[in-house]
Amino acid sequence: MIQDADVVLQQLQQRQFQPVYFLQGEEPYYIDAVADLIEKTALAEHERSFNQVIIYGKDVDVAGILGQAKRFPMMAERSVVIVKEAQTVADLEQERSWPFLEAYLKNPLPSTVLVFCYKHKTLDSRKKLGKLLSGKDSPAVLMTSKKLYDSQVPAWLTANVRGRGQQITGQATAMLAEYIGADLGRLANEVDKLVLNLKPGQPIDEELVQRLVGISKDYNIFELQKALVQRDVLKANRILGYFAANPKANLLIPNLTLLFGFFSKLLVLHQAGANPPDGVYKSLGIMNSFAQKEYQQALRAYPVARVVGIIHLIRRADAQSKGIESGSMDDGEILRELVWLILHNVPAGVLE
Repeated sequence: MIQDADVVLQQLQQRQFQPVYFLQGEEPYYIDAVADLIEKTALAEHERSFNQVIIYGKDVDVAGILGQAKRFPMMAERSVVIVKEAQTVADLEQERSWPFLEAYLKNPLPSTVLVFCYKHKTLDSRKKLGKLLSGKDSPAVLMTSKKLYDSQVPAWLTANVRGRGQQITGQATAMLAEYIGADLGRLANEVDKLVLNLKPGQPIDEELVQRLVGISKDYNIFELQKALVQRDVLKANRILGYFAANPKANLLIPNLTLLFGFFSKLLVLHQAGANPPDGVYKSLGIMNSFAQKEYQQALRAYPVARVVGIIHLIRRADAQSKGIESGSMDDGEILRELVWLILHNVPAGVLE
């Protein structure tokens, strides 16, 4: 049976365990969350040494997995078998293994909870194994964990924080979403850190994010982005100087990614007309009024043709970071040139 991650987690919290879980998809966060919850709650601590087995796909084949799954528990209600990195099980997707998997899936041992953690990919639903797992009559739970779009990250982050009984400001949400992106595992870890440092009644705000996530208050990519919007050459150069002095904390590729995301969203807003409606902002993950005002200022500062040119410049800088037509330039010099070209409207063709 096919189930969403939220449904699976809710059932596990209610101690409703199924005999087989096949957890697949590009987003590892929910795969780990479900597997960890089963590992921590299916058995009492004193029962785990004899009844819980964690194996890695590269170290086992299908016969070995099923052999573990067919063992009866010892002085416990159930046994747990968790196959981590199941995508590396050599014969899992080979047809010669399917009859054995099919036989077990049709008649699984009720006292076993068998978990496959199949990360970064999905089974082919047209093939027999995919059909077996997704069938309505299958005793297995098939959960597919999809990557979030960048525009979905702010809402996910807000819900995650509220699910912990805490609050987060719009500015802090935007900062974390832009700085970390759709890496849910890292976002959750940063939220763990932030929540641990909250005072009673205090929301997660911009100051706390800057202090604990490692974003310099005055010299970070968001301040550089703001300087570009305001066309503040002096401030941009100060930030670039800080980046050059602290290269390990200000890597080029993440900064290029954030700038590319900003100007790509700006291009979409331009295409929505002179005054884009709130729905367009929200579809791009621009939820709070502060961020919307910055984009509105950027719309006035950079016409659509200029935005297209800037996106080209960012792609050029990305190629230079990989050694393409960069000469002897280091990462700091590549970013400095990019910022200069953004702030100074260089005619098309000059860089060809």
